[in-house]
Amino acid sequence: MTNSVVTRFAPSPTGFLHIGGARTALFNWLYAKKLGGKMLLRIEDTDRERSTTEAIDAILDGLKWLELDWDGDVIYQFSRAARHREVAEGLLAAGRAYYCYATPEELTAMREKARAEGRTRLYDGMWRDRDPATAPSDVKPTIRLKAPQTGETVIEDQVQGRVVWQNENLDDLVLLRGDGNPTYMLAVVVDDHDMGVTHIIRGDDH
Repeated sequence: MTNSVVTRFAPSPTGFLHIGGARTALFNWLYAKKLGGKMLLRIEDTDRERSTTEAIDAILDGLKWLELDWDGDVIYQFSRAARHREVAEGLLAAGRAYYCYATPEELTAMREKARAEGRTRLYDGMWRDRDPATAPSDVKPTIRLKAPQTGETVIEDQVQGRVVWQNENLDDLVLLRGDGNPTYMLAVVVDDHDMGVTHIIRGDDH
């Protein structure tokens, strides 16, 4: 068997390692070991306000105590922020993302309206096709993904089978925050792509 399988355990250091995280790490480790592949450890510390050094230390200590070793150095997601920004700006240049100048108050009103109407799409696309020249000067824009609005997105999951989303229900996700920092949703996909991850084994909530 070649070393073609690459899994990853990617905890967020906003809290200590818990039993669910340890279970996810074990499954990734076992799958990689069984198939002669690699398991990477990536600390997903893009949430700068809630990530702590104590949590990182506890996660590393917990994995060592469980004797779940990983391949290569520990990867810290935030250290790759320049790469994440590069991808967001590339999507922007290709017309697959756009600047959004919605204020916090406008976003709150949108979310409340969508929830009241029972819609999963929380952002109404107000800046999707608007000219940035009309933007307010006092709002630092986010960059949002221009998600497809028709058709469906399909994942062939090895546990759940065929999982289908109707694209009309997908949100235009924020890729870069107004302060220029990447969101988790962007960083996780870029990192999995760049690191050659072949199998993503996560909790059912993901």
